[in-house]
Amino acid sequence: MLPADYIDLYCERTAPGFWNEPLNALSNLSFIVAALVALYLVRRRGNADLAELVLITLAAAIGVGSFLFHTFANTWSELADVIPIWSFVAFYIITVIYRATGENLLRTLRASAIAVGLTAVIFWFSSSAVVTGLEAGPDPLNGSMQYLPAVVALLVATVLMQLRKHPARTYITFAVATFVISLAFRTIDIALCFSISFGTHFMWHLLNGLMIGLLLAALVLKMKPKGAS
Repeated sequence: MLPADYIDLYCERTAPGFWNEPLNALSNLSFIVAALVALYLVRRRGNADLAELVLITLAAAIGVGSFLFHTFANTWSELADVIPIWSFVAFYIITVIYRATGENLLRTLRASAIAVGLTAVIFWFSSSAVVTGLEAGPDPLNGSMQYLPAVVALLVATVLMQLRKHPARTYITFAVATFVISLAFRTIDIALCFSISFGTHFMWHLLNGLMIGLLLAALVLKMKPKGAS
């Protein structure tokens, strides 16, 4: 059983209890599957790259961390959920930039600094830190606004890759479409509680597992490191 101050953010949870969110917990297997498929692709290609292995590990860690949060539902498990997600996003962006610049470290640092600056600006304008006046009340977007920087980054990457006809453009485009749909499921979870008792948050997990699988496949197959066959 969970303490009285357990974190209750999603429709499926109705009370304390390790298995009170079975769909939200077990749907995190999608991240483990994505990591295993990516590992298979790396091994089949050969010349395993450290950055790819780190990202695969982070993908699996997302599944584990999210499982812990949807079972223990407390502060430490929330950190276990959030940290791997944003670590994956940050490291994936840096890795893509590094390979897009021909593995030029200086150009990677410069582009990464710009990306960090833009992300900080988006975070600022989409966060509650800029809200003034009375308490805003329940969030109509169910906390999904925090993912706006990821949406913007993926959209920009998609446009650039389509314009340049990059070999990874199909993977990235499908990844963006999947993420937008998954974000919609995350957003409407609480709103649909009265009609769907178990909510829709589990679809966020399933589709995000697919999205991460597509991103990893794009990296492994279409943005290969130097020396890979």
